[in-house]
Amino acid sequence: MEYVDVPPGHPRAESLRIRGKLIKHFKEGVVVAAGLIAHGRGEAFDYLLGERTTEPALKAIEAAAATLLIAKRPVISVNGNTTALALEEVVELWLELNNARIEVNLFHRSFERELAIERLLKEAGVKEVLGVGDAASASIPGVLSERRRVDPRGIFIADAVLIPLEDGDRAEALAKMGKTVIAIDLNPLSRTARSASITIVDNVVRAMPKLVKAVKKLKGSSYEELRRISFEFDNRRNLAEALRLINNRLLELAAKGVALEL
Repeated sequence: MEYVDVPPGHPRAESLRIRGKLIKHFKEGVVVAAGLIAHGRGEAFDYLLGERTTEPALKAIEAAAATLLIAKRPVISVNGNTTALALEEVVELWLELNNARIEVNLFHRSFERELAIERLLKEAGVKEVLGVGDAASASIPGVLSERRRVDPRGIFIADAVLIPLEDGDRAEALAKMGKTVIAIDLNPLSRTARSASITIVDNVVRAMPKLVKAVKKLKGSSYEELRRISFEFDNRRNLAEALRLINNRLLELAAKGVALEL
C-alpha cells in the first residue's frame, strides 16, 4: 500500500503521505529498506517533540542559514531519504546559495542508486551532481563504510557540509577534518547530533523549507552579522534545550494521563 489516497481528515494523514513517498522511492531504488527503518526511528522522536518545529530548532536553522551563506565552499550532501522527502527544497537551497554544490553520499552505496538520485536531481534542475560513480575518488579518514567515499571537488574540500539524515561515523569524521557540520536529526542524543557544529532537531520535511526561508531572509545581511549569528550559536546548549522540551512534554502528558484516570 502506498497511501496515495489518504483521507484529508485522517489523524495521521501527513505521516501516511510521507511514508507513501518513501515506499514509492523504495520501489524505484532510491531508498533502501534500512532507510525505511531509520525513518520510523526518527518518527518516534518526532512524536516526543510534538511533531512541530521547536524554538531550539528555529535557532539552529537561523545559525545554519548564516553559516551556509558565509561559507566559501558549502556542500549539500544527499542520500536516498533526503531525496525522497525534500528534493524540491534541496534544489531551492542550492539555487539560493549560488556557490553550493550537491553531492550524493550513501551508506548502502550502489551505482544504480547513485544514478537514480542523480536523475531526480537533474530532472529538478541541478546541472551537476557530485559523488556519482568514480567521481567519489577521495576518502574521509577514519570512516570504514561506503560513506568514506567522497568527491574531491565537493565534500572533501568543503568548509561547510549540510548532512540531513546522517550516520554518526561520517559526522564525527567530517568534524575532525575541521569542517563545519550542519545536521538535521530528530534524535538529539545521536552521535550525529552531538558531533555536528549545528544540529537542527526537526523533521527534514519541516526543517528544509524553513532553512530555505531563513537563507532568503538573511541574504541581505552583512558578513559581520552572518558571522555573529553563526559563531554565537552553541550546539550543546541547543541540544540541551531540545531535551528539556521533550522531558517537559512527557511530564505534561503523564500528568494529563493521571488526571484522566482520576
